Amino acid sequence: MPTADRPEAQVPVQEYPPVRAAGRGRGWYRGDFHVHSAVSSGGELTPGQLAAAARAVGLDFLAVTEHNTTVTHGAWGPHAGDDLLVILGQEVVTPSGHWLALGLPPGQTVGGRDGDGRLGGSRSRGTGAVTGRHPLVRHLDEVHRAGGLCVAAHPHAPYPSGTFTYPYEGFDAVEVWNGAWDSEVPWQADNEAALAEWGRALARDVRRGRWRPAIGDSDAHLEGQLGTPHTVVPADELSTGAILAAVRAGRGWLAASRAVELAVTVSAGGRGAGVGERVVTDGRPAVVRVGVQGVPSGVVGIHTEAGLVHRAALPAAGSGSVEWRTSAADSAFVRVEVRGPDGRMAALGNPVLLS
Repeated sequence: MPTADRPEAQVPVQEYPPVRAAGRGRGWYRGDFHVHSAVSSGGELTPGQLAAAARAVGLDFLAVTEHNTTVTHGAWGPHAGDDLLVILGQEVVTPSGHWLALGLPPGQTVGGRDGDGRLGGSRSRGTGAVTGRHPLVRHLDEVHRAGGLCVAAHPHAPYPSGTFTYPYEGFDAVEVWNGAWDSEVPWQADNEAALAEWGRALARDVRRGRWRPAIGDSDAHLEGQLGTPHTVVPADELSTGAILAAVRAGRGWLAASRAVELAVTVSAGGRGAGVGERVVTDGRPAVVRVGVQGVPSGVVGIHTEAGLVHRAALPAAGSGSVEWRTSAADSAFVRVEVRGPDGRMAALGNPVLLS
C-alpha cells in the first residue's frame, strides 16, 4: 500500500453517485470500504473497472478512498446504480498512520494534502491514552459533523507511515483485516497483530460501555483484489446513512469472499441477539449458535474475555453448525472466528454482548 499520491488527474465528469440505491430495502449487504483507483499511488484501475469488479464479486456497495484527495468523487455517478451503492470517502495518509473518512459530502477533502499528520498531541496507539489535544481531533470532528465515519486503517501495516501510532480515541471502528496489497495471501501477520490488539481491548471497552467495531476491506489497488476481504452488515436500506449506522453499531461481520456465510446468535431465557447486539440473560445460561457456509474443513473458534474458549471443526463440504454454552458471569461478550485448515481467516464476527 504505497503512501505517496500521483498528481491529481483531470476528471472531466462531475456526476456524484446517489446516497441511496432505489428499491433496496431491509437486508444483509456486502461491501468494501477501502478502494483505490489509478489516482492513488499504486492504483491501476478506473472507477468503471472497479464498479464492474464489485458487481462481478457480488458486492452491494464500495467506498472510494483515494489517498489524500477526493478528486474522483464526481467520476462515480455513472457507475453507481440500484445494484451498487458508492460511498464517498478518502484515505487520510499521514506520517504516523492512515485512516478512512467515510461518508464525506461530495468533493470534501479532509486534512489537506498531508493529512495534517503533524498536529500536536502525544500518541499511544490503541490505548486511548491522550496527553493534551488529540492530534487529529479537528479532522475527526469534521467527518463526524458531516455524518461520516472515521476508521483506523491497517494499524500494523509493515512500512513507514503504515503503522498507526495515534490513539484510537475518537475513531468509530478499526480495520483489523486488510487485503493482499503486497502479496498473494489475503491474511497476513499484520492482520493477526491488528486482530490481537483489537481483541484485547474488547474486554475493557465492552465493560466501559463503548467499544470499537471491526471491519475488513481489500484496500484494492490492482485487478483481482476487490472484495477480499469485505464487510457484511444488516441495514434497513442500501444507503450511505444506513450502512454507516450499521458499522457504527458493530452489526457487521467480515468475509474472505462472497462464498462465505456466517450466522451468529446468542439466546437466553427466550431472548436472542446477533453480532453487535446485547442479550439480557437474567442469570440464565447463554446458548451460542454458529452457522457457517463456504469454508471447507474449516475451524470455528469461539472467543470471550478469556480468549479462545472453544474450537469445532467443519466438514469437508464447508457447511456446518456449532453450539456452545456460556453465561454473562463468565464473559461480557462472545465473538466468533472461522479459519481455513491453513489458519487463514475466512470469517470474523463482531461481538455479541451479554448482560
